[in-house]
Amino acid sequence: MTTMWRDGWYSFAKHTASPNFGPRPANTSIDLLVVHAISLPPGHYGGPEIEALFTNTLDWDAHPYFQQIRGTEVSAHFVIRRDGALIQFVSCDDRAWHAGRSSFQGRDNCNDFSIGIELEGLEGHSFEAPQYETLSSVCAAIEQHYKLHHIAGHEHVAPDRKQDPGSGFDWPLLQQSLGWADKSFPAKN
Repeated sequence: MTTMWRDGWYSFAKHTASPNFGPRPANTSIDLLVVHAISLPPGHYGGPEIEALFTNTLDWDAHPYFQQIRGTEVSAHFVIRRDGALIQFVSCDDRAWHAGRSSFQGRDNCNDFSIGIELEGLEGHSFEAPQYETLSSVCAAIEQHYKLHHIAGHEHVAPDRKQDPGSGFDWPLLQQSLGWADKSFPAKN
């Protein structure tokens, strides 16, 4: 197990370091995984824009949509591309900037105690089989290393602001592939 992780970096992911992270609060237990959906521009897949956004190198003038997010500094620990490719941007030991204003089971600031995984896709739309395979594998590896207790969507931790991954995400499929108990998943999966 120790060969799978080094200082919070997962050895089976492509590493592309983001400057958008910070330390977690002292004595924080990392026990939540938050699933997101992202595509840039919305509905476009396979380009370099997600990596550029997370590394603060996005050309804000390259597409009209980018003006809406101009200056945004965000990151997630992982991104899973449509073909299942896994990219890691932030060490899981550190706090990525993925959940924003959020709350889970009475605890605010989910970034403090969670690991964020972005799936390349649109909220409410379906995701690809290779994405579920990679997501299941990385979730299992994270759970073994960090002793996770829960997994939720961005829509569950920030319901007033976010709707991803949305209705197209197959929570029962993920639960079946992981074999985790119902209590680990959102109530409405």
